[in-house]
Amino acid sequence: MLIIRNGTLIDPEGQRTFRGDIWIKDGQIARIVEREEKESGLSEGGQEAEAEVPDGTEIIDATGLLAGPGLIDTHVHFRDPGFTYKEDILSGGQAAKKGGYTGIVLMANTKPCVDNEETLSYVLARGKETGIRISSCATVTKGMQGKELVDMESLKEAAGFTDDGKPLLSEELVEEAMRRAHALGKPISFHEENPAFIKNNGINEGKVAEALGIKGSSRDAEIDLIRRDTALALKTGAKVVIQHISTKEGVELVRKAKAAGADIHAEATPHHFTLTEEAVLEKGTLAKMNPPLREEEDRKAICRGLSDGTIDLIATDHAPHSRDEKKKPLTEAPSGILGLETALPLAIRELVRKGYLTYPQLFERMSLAPAKLYQLPGGRLQEGEVADLVLFKDTENFRVERFLSKSQNSPFIGETLPGVVKMTICGGSIVYREEA
Repeated sequence: MLIIRNGTLIDPEGQRTFRGDIWIKDGQIARIVEREEKESGLSEGGQEAEAEVPDGTEIIDATGLLAGPGLIDTHVHFRDPGFTYKEDILSGGQAAKKGGYTGIVLMANTKPCVDNEETLSYVLARGKETGIRISSCATVTKGMQGKELVDMESLKEAAGFTDDGKPLLSEELVEEAMRRAHALGKPISFHEENPAFIKNNGINEGKVAEALGIKGSSRDAEIDLIRRDTALALKTGAKVVIQHISTKEGVELVRKAKAAGADIHAEATPHHFTLTEEAVLEKGTLAKMNPPLREEEDRKAICRGLSDGTIDLIATDHAPHSRDEKKKPLTEAPSGILGLETALPLAIRELVRKGYLTYPQLFERMSLAPAKLYQLPGGRLQEGEVADLVLFKDTENFRVERFLSKSQNSPFIGETLPGVVKMTICGGSIVYREEA
């Protein structure tokens, strides 16, 4: 048995925080004991619980720590198979555990891509070696070519479907894909960037691109496809995810679609609610991603969308690249940055401390909502649920220096952030513990 004692517990489903203990047995939360501050010390219930602790129990003193359900990321690239010099499933798993994640949904743009049962089986089997819960999407189209749908029924072990990294341009194909995903009860996610509006990807078409002498990516690229796909979501009834939203107009389109009754969901990344296009001037290719960093009004709109629930998922779009790749000229370097090891600290700084979200709301976006959407274990801090937890100290800061990821492509290197993950527990086992 394992007992986490005297932590501040975060319950996203009940939308509350409270002092208490978590008793873990056989991979599940066996008991939650609430503690009340009294002059005599423990409350009566707490004293009774203390008397029942079995011999051999490991007790973790969580005084001064917050404890919530393990984080779940619905948008991650581990590059395995095919690009393992950037990341592989085992190294990605290590990065995830350090970041407080117990659940990961992988994207399918590997080599070969996950458009067949054999590759899906490989990814899922490799994921079991990490000690956390690794699932994967399958592609929507064969070879991610945007022309022919995969056999979705044969890929029912996938968490969902997406051609992330490539937009789907055929409206007829997208509608049929939504209908088939809906019939299977699976989410279908879309990378919303119409190439007709993009001259140079990864950089916003605006003042920074102009200063650099390049054309960039127009906000219309995102708006155009979100407008199409929110309408199709309403028409088909499909469970549709708008990935890594970056524009204020995109946020508003999702808000209206939800109000109209569409089963629509939206992701926000930590970099899109933290940074703006100006970061490219300082960080260069380390601030290049698809969709690009936009303007301050877009960043604020994303924060407000997270606050009011329009955006219901915080997903990292963890995208490792090698140092040599990111050293290429701005218009040639690949887009994408790391995210797993800095997501919770950035959310604490940008969303909790600035009043956009409470901790229960944050953990709803980072744990409960992802678990519900993808029908995954975890996300709840309740008796009888799986013992997937993260313990962290939000009053302690750390300097971002090196990552457990194989790659080091982050614009946040050198920054000091709040929120140190002390321990990650998955299925009742401690899978990460901060070194003393």
